Amino acid sequence: MLVNGEAAGQPGLIKDTTTQGFRQDVIAESMQQPVLVDFWAPWCGPCKQLTPVIEKAVKDAKGKVKLVKMNIDEHPQIAGQLGIQSIPAVIAFRQGQPVDGFMGAQPESQVKAFIEKLAGPMGPGEVEELVAAAHEALQAGDAAGASELFAGALQLEPENLAAIAGFAKLHLDNGDIEGAKGILAMAPADKAQDPAIVAIRAAIELAEQAASLGDTAELEAKVAANPKDHQARFDLALALNARDRRDEAVDHLIAIIKADRGWNEDGARKQLLQFFEAWGPMDEASVGGRRKLSTLLFS
Repeated sequence: MLVNGEAAGQPGLIKDTTTQGFRQDVIAESMQQPVLVDFWAPWCGPCKQLTPVIEKAVKDAKGKVKLVKMNIDEHPQIAGQLGIQSIPAVIAFRQGQPVDGFMGAQPESQVKAFIEKLAGPMGPGEVEELVAAAHEALQAGDAAGASELFAGALQLEPENLAAIAGFAKLHLDNGDIEGAKGILAMAPADKAQDPAIVAIRAAIELAEQAASLGDTAELEAKVAANPKDHQARFDLALALNARDRRDEAVDHLIAIIKADRGWNEDGARKQLLQFFEAWGPMDEASVGGRRKLSTLLFS
């Protein structure tokens, strides 16, 4: 929201400019701090999507950058001189010169990263604060509160990977595999290999595998009766992991690898690596499991 061309409560951070005002509003001001110039037009749908995102990011930067908006329908000359052929287009000026830019509507996280590249760290934004609060709620045992916080973060930024992964994990922990899969589907295809997305996808796959295994008692009895029944031991490892008995799951897979490395086309080692992927590299069970695996393979 603009008030007389300025961000409410932060005078001068955001304003509209004209061809005549460009030299003062952009060139001169960029000698003090970076100035972002948002080239837009009233008929441009993506411009309307970007406006609240970039205005919020500039306000969050608390004076490290300024935003100048230029309607190219009314003032086409500057955009033409800069070779801008598609809008929205945002060009960053520093020391009187264009130094960086991007085109098209962008999510808050990317706009923030763009500003931080110009002006240094901004601190956590609203979405990041919501995700952090959601994790705090989970630690306090407030799953309902965490759910509301994750949902709020995704409403502000539907493609935020931390919120997607956290919300999907919350559903998975509550036994809602299909709900977790639905939330995971919100992740952009080009972010499929992000560590947070990889971890929750692996956890979902493990949950689906474990869902068909039933109670651990029967599997434990099979292993006790025949320690060489690798399939029963493998299934037991999956079932134990589903019950968060991670160290025991690791030990059963290590036992298979030790007894028969080639069993099921190295299936026990591959499953162990999937565990590590789902748990995260710094999880205690991952660290201990990797140590046991390394000792077995390289001693």
